[in-house]
Amino acid sequence: MEISYKIRSKLTPGQGYGKDTLRPLTIKQLNEADLPHPDADFKVDGAEVTQVTFVGQIRNISTQATNHTYRLDDGTGTIEVKQWIDPDTASNETPGDASKPKLVENGYARVWGRLKAFNNKRHVGAHVIRPVTDYNEVQYALLEATAVHLYYTKGPLGAPQANGANGNGQQDYGQANGAANGNGGKPLPAGLSANSRRVHECLRTSPQTNEGLHMQDIAVRLNMDMADVGRAGDELQHNGLIYTTVDDHTWALLEEF
Repeated sequence: MEISYKIRSKLTPGQGYGKDTLRPLTIKQLNEADLPHPDADFKVDGAEVTQVTFVGQIRNISTQATNHTYRLDDGTGTIEVKQWIDPDTASNETPGDASKPKLVENGYARVWGRLKAFNNKRHVGAHVIRPVTDYNEVQYALLEATAVHLYYTKGPLGAPQANGANGNGQQDYGQANGAANGNGGKPLPAGLSANSRRVHECLRTSPQTNEGLHMQDIAVRLNMDMADVGRAGDELQHNGLIYTTVDDHTWALLEEF
């Protein structure tokens, strides 16, 4: 509730809330968002984006008289975040608790704000920016952005599709990604090893939870040596095709977005 109030209080007088949304995004999505014309809202996956939230690692902090500028990196890209200083509020602030977490370089932060463009350069105007203290939030932020991206591009999970592939006339996300290669309809890299292709196909077609499959499970399914599975996993991660979930040896497919 406190965050919601702060965000609303920054809006210009008379601005309606009807189409305001809070969208979790990756920095790559922020950098690649469509801007139909200078006065329009940005669009991601064909949907208008007003408020955004994301988590990133602070690579640089620049303090000026009028604002604090942070450069954040979430592994998909980097972007500047500006938080403007209200001189009236700043003059009335009292020193905080020394034990309270602070924004520091190489630490992680959660941002709420608006994506903006000035002189063909994008930045996020932050309403709220706070340090991340639970590092599960870093992984959660990427998974949340992925889930919302899939909602907009493939529809709600379990929703009927025009060309249903399963017995209920519905198409699963994995099936929608393309039976030929399982990478969003895109071919796998030409130089990918045969073992890596087998592991990728196993991850694409095997029943699994959101946590993916453990490498030992993959080794049993494919009758492969654990060392070969490990090398294949490293190659797939290097090519941005899978990511680790609950531990370094449990993997799931990563759809590019």
